Amino acid sequence: MIPPQEASVRRREIEDKLKQEEETLSFIRDSLEKSDQLTKNMVSILSSFESRLMKLENSIIPVHKQTENLQRLQENVEKTLSCLDHVISYYHVAADTEKIIREGPTGRLEEYLGSMAKIQKAVEYFQDNNPDSPELNKVKLLFERGKESLESEFRSLMTRHSKVVSPILILDLISSEEELEVQEEAPLEHLPESVLQDVIRISRWLVEYGRNQDFMNVYYQIRSSQLDRSIKGLREHFRKSSSSSGVPYSPAIPNKRKDTPTKKPVKRPGHEHDFRVKHLSEALNDKHGLLAGRDDMLDVETDAYIHCISAFVKLAQSEYQLLMDVIPEHHQKKTFDSLIQDALDGLMLEGENIVSAARKAIIRHDFSAVLTVFPILRHLKQTKPEFDQVLQGTAASTKNKLPSLITSMETVGAKALEDFADNIKNDPDKEYNMPKDGTVHELTSNAILFLQQLLDFQETAGAMLASQVLGDTYNIPLDPRETSSSATSYSSEFSKRLLSTYICKVLGNLQLNLLSKSKVYEDPALSAIFLHNNYNYILKALEKSELIQLVAVTQKTAERSYREHIEQQIQTYQRSWLKVTDYITEKNIPVFQPGVKLRDKERQMIKERFKGFNDGLEELCKIQKAWAIPDTEQRDKIRQAQKNIVQETYGAFLHRYSNVPFTKNTEKYIKYRVEQVGDMIDRLFDTSA
Repeated sequence: MIPPQEASVRRREIEDKLKQEEETLSFIRDSLEKSDQLTKNMVSILSSFESRLMKLENSIIPVHKQTENLQRLQENVEKTLSCLDHVISYYHVAADTEKIIREGPTGRLEEYLGSMAKIQKAVEYFQDNNPDSPELNKVKLLFERGKESLESEFRSLMTRHSKVVSPILILDLISSEEELEVQEEAPLEHLPESVLQDVIRISRWLVEYGRNQDFMNVYYQIRSSQLDRSIKGLREHFRKSSSSSGVPYSPAIPNKRKDTPTKKPVKRPGHEHDFRVKHLSEALNDKHGLLAGRDDMLDVETDAYIHCISAFVKLAQSEYQLLMDVIPEHHQKKTFDSLIQDALDGLMLEGENIVSAARKAIIRHDFSAVLTVFPILRHLKQTKPEFDQVLQGTAASTKNKLPSLITSMETVGAKALEDFADNIKNDPDKEYNMPKDGTVHELTSNAILFLQQLLDFQETAGAMLASQVLGDTYNIPLDPRETSSSATSYSSEFSKRLLSTYICKVLGNLQLNLLSKSKVYEDPALSAIFLHNNYNYILKALEKSELIQLVAVTQKTAERSYREHIEQQIQTYQRSWLKVTDYITEKNIPVFQPGVKLRDKERQMIKERFKGFNDGLEELCKIQKAWAIPDTEQRDKIRQAQKNIVQETYGAFLHRYSNVPFTKNTEKYIKYRVEQVGDMIDRLFDTSA
């Protein structure tokens, strides 16, 4: 049971809390009443605002609609006025632009093209909206006149500013790779930059608005003429330079011109050797001086043609770069094809003339002239990849011109090689044409010189032989592995074997002919000296050049065979002295007993021996002194060998009979000492002694 005191305290606490709760409740009730009142007031205000907005809307919307209609009307009026101004402006185009069109585009192309644009738009307007208007005829006539002026300006710019490329500049361009200091190759400036830009703008306008392609014909005709004249100018430069200074040159590095005033010959593009067509050996130069002069002229023509071929490639490449800026893309190949025709036809015609001249030279057996085909053909083959690239996209007839020329040159070259071999074999044995001193025959020096000059063109000559299927002629089987997919492309090894076989054939023909010619000599000793000189000349020439290695490809024993032939001829020559030494050889001399008086018959025999030896020695020395052995080493060798034999035999004979009383007139029979005999033999083969 809770004590009364605690219960009384608890009651008071509850009553106090209840009183607080009643006060809180009363506060909340008052707040709700105020909130309801405020809500009623807000609703009233909003209702009043809504009513006013509705009244405002009803009054403003009609005004807005009227304003919008007015704005639309104003815009229509402005557009109408603008259209009227635009339409009226077309009627003034003819008057506004007539003066500019009449005066032409020269010096003010931008303004002129702007006027042409206005005229073009006027033409389009009247055609669409008023085709019967007299104004249409006016602007049409004005447009045509303006177009003609632009075409004329295009022609004028191209004519006035297209210049022939100077020979010096062309030589610098194609010879820069030959120089020690290779400069960065800069494109040729065919037209000044400002002029080029005007030409390009006119070209594009004529294509887009003029609907005219005639300017493309004008372009290729003018540029074609400049290309052709540039190449002809280079050819003329070679001719003039060769006649004045002997060598055409190009100072490819401008800043060195003052430091190097001496002119230097220009190397042929792509050539390792500076090929010079010379005639015969040094011993024959005086005899054939006129021919040598003619060969120099052939060489100039060859150099000129080779440089012109390279110049065409470089200039054609440059022309195509220029053409790409001026001519529309779908017309570029056709225009370029037309542009290069004159220059290309000129080069091909000149090439065919070279082939024709070579054919005539073959008929005349002038094979030195035919050699001009070899460097040209080699250069054409080396240049063909660039040629093909330049001519890419041109007509098939254009692309086939160079291969056709190459085929013609290969054919005539192969014909020259075969005829040369036959000519070596069938050269007639003319007695008046034989060297009186037994020296090297002209045929031998010609043949060796021809073969030596082929060394510079081994692949070219081999390809010539292969192109004519000469493998069958030389009994060389054609291995499919030695050919590429192209019927005229052979491996270098196969070409080398063909050329080696050909050279061996020429040498074999030469040897047979020399044997035949040697029979013209009545004296077998002179015949032997002749063959010795020629065989030795051939062997030395083979050894001094790469011919010996080339011959060895198919004939391993060629060098040994020539040495054996040379030794055989030396032995044949030495037999000519037997008629001298036979008089004094021990086997032909009877034995005389010492102290026994000689009979008249025996004394006479000894006298005949001395006389026979003396007469024979004098006769041979007189005859053989006029013979020639050009090779110093061989001459000394033959002299020394013969001197040893004769001196030894004569010394023994003299030792035996010098003290034998076979005559009272000793000086008449013992005319020479051993040393004198040696001196006489030392003067053999020496016309100056």
